[in-house]
Amino acid sequence: MEKVVYVVWRDSATSPEAFRERLRNGVADKLLTLGARGVQVNVADDAVQPAAGLRQVRTRPQMEGLVSVWMDSAIEQFRKPFDEAIEAVSARIAGYLVTESNPIRNTRFPPKPGERTAGFSQLAFLKRPPRLTHEAWLDVWHNSHTQIAVDTQDNFQYVQNVVVRPLTYGAPAFDAIVEECFPAAAMTDPHAFFDAVGDEEKLQRNVQAMMDSCHRFIDFDKIDVLPTSQYVVKAPAA
Repeated sequence: MEKVVYVVWRDSATSPEAFRERLRNGVADKLLTLGARGVQVNVADDAVQPAAGLRQVRTRPQMEGLVSVWMDSAIEQFRKPFDEAIEAVSARIAGYLVTESNPIRNTRFPPKPGERTAGFSQLAFLKRPPRLTHEAWLDVWHNSHTQIAVDTQDNFQYVQNVVVRPLTYGAPAFDAIVEECFPAAAMTDPHAFFDAVGDEEKLQRNVQAMMDSCHRFIDFDKIDVLPTSQYVVKAPAA
């Protein structure tokens, strides 16, 4: 089984809510009919409007979310029907074969099939800084930064998708796509985001530790950050 992440763009004539429904219902059902082992939709809908201040925009126009599909094979002839189903309702798609690591599984707010997961899911689209080799970049991120991200934030899900290769023509050169789920309060309250409710000193300490760590393997002028709602339509089998 392979995981393919489709980054999706919304046509400006389509409302965020209409786009969400097309992805969460019609497209998701089609993907399952085609044989997907799992489907998850992340989309920037009205529910995450309070988190607009967390957006960081490098790609213009910026993406509106992603559709994650677990399938038997990402080889083009077998994947093509999945591509076409998502492409039919999107202004643009970019597909990536990824390896998936789950440092934090969502056990705090377990998703219900097809329903919106509690809180919000922050997506980050990363490029490896040219100053680091691929191996050094992964070493800093996975073997050092991961624990810092766990210790300094109130994230209840943390998924690291490392891009193996792009699968669709013209896909932006992302090296990783990160998914982190936070409580709803974290959309507007840094104290909630950085696990420091009622403690200003802890907030400053956690922010500083997180930023210092991120600067080691992320160039912040080359990152997209997008708050989304998460809909786990069907979780892949463990």
